[in-house]
Amino acid sequence: MITMIIRGSRLRQETSIMGTPYRADAVDATLLLAMNRAPDATTVALAETTGLARNTVRARQQRYAHEMSLRSFERRIDPAFLGYPLRAFVVTTVKQRKLAAVGQSLSEIPEVLEVQGLSGVADLLIQVAARDADDLYRIAGVILNIDGVKRTNTGLVMRDLVSYRITPLVERVAYRPASAAR
Repeated sequence: MITMIIRGSRLRQETSIMGTPYRADAVDATLLLAMNRAPDATTVALAETTGLARNTVRARQQRYAHEMSLRSFERRIDPAFLGYPLRAFVVTTVKQRKLAAVGQSLSEIPEVLEVQGLSGVADLLIQVAARDADDLYRIAGVILNIDGVKRTNTGLVMRDLVSYRITPLVERVAYRPASAAR
């Protein structure tokens, strides 16, 4: 799976880590849970909280940075706080040969938060933020006018039933028996 990540005005494609030789172990999971509970904690505080050696904590943090295992701080900022309380998903069909150009054009729209490439009935899932319904209408029109976009279907987010979360998976890694590790 290829995910298009929008950072500022740059488009970066990331490939899923399915082929990555390293997987999180119980030490990683313990440290990640502590970092999730206290994101601003120092290395020393994390070492005290987890019972890990300070050098172990620092080495793991450096490896996470090198492997880009941790997402950016950006994911923590609520668009509503910035004056964009409406969120929507724009399901989009594109001309495949223009996919890269469409992705680049999407990266230039500030209200585009995230773009995923899909298989199946549509090509892209675009998450956008808008100030109000008129702004959403304008954004959807901008997306539809991109050369290579064939069709869009916009769905307004009415409520978050399950917000983005990763803690249950981290806990599964932290608390699984060593014999069950794959």
